[in-house]
Amino acid sequence: MIAIIDYDAGNMMSVVKAFSHLGQEITVTRDEAALDKADKIILPGVGSFGDAMDRLNGYGLVPVIRRCIKEDKPFLGICLGLQLLYESSEESPGVKGIGVLSGRIGKIPKGEYKKIPHMGWNSLSFPNEGRLFKGIGPNPYVYFVHSYYLEAADRSTVTATTDYNVTIDASIECKNLFACQFHPEKSGSVGLAILENFIRL
Repeated sequence: MIAIIDYDAGNMMSVVKAFSHLGQEITVTRDEAALDKADKIILPGVGSFGDAMDRLNGYGLVPVIRRCIKEDKPFLGICLGLQLLYESSEESPGVKGIGVLSGRIGKIPKGEYKKIPHMGWNSLSFPNEGRLFKGIGPNPYVYFVHSYYLEAADRSTVTATTDYNVTIDASIECKNLFACQFHPEKSGSVGLAILENFIRL
């Protein structure tokens, strides 16, 4: 069973539909016992870093998430769910993130031709081998919606990057912990293949 953490995140139903389409049993929950029983856990999210951390803290989910990750349960953060795994974000100064990974979450710089937020399809490059991208060919296109981006401190964890005014760390992998800045659930057949690779872990 796959558990999707319910903390009033905006992209919840699209994630549920994608995993249901792949034939998975899904529970949407913030109950600690249900998260403990799950085989895999998803942390989705869109919106503000600070607002999301307020909700996660308000529901008492931060220590539960840290513990589940420590127990080596496969865990996938999506979009804002990636950013929340780090210590902080320039979007919400003074707000502490979940803090299980180290890196900088900064605002995407403006470019001459490209608007912020970064919204649309971009191709990925693979600086390191990642299990989420097994069997996926070079430079696949995936769908992004975000204004802030990751620069991971540990470059060995970065499994995908994209370029949009700056090089963006688009996916990371660290033992049982995976995260994507893009939305696999909105990325067509490539996104479904990425989710299937997560299911097979």
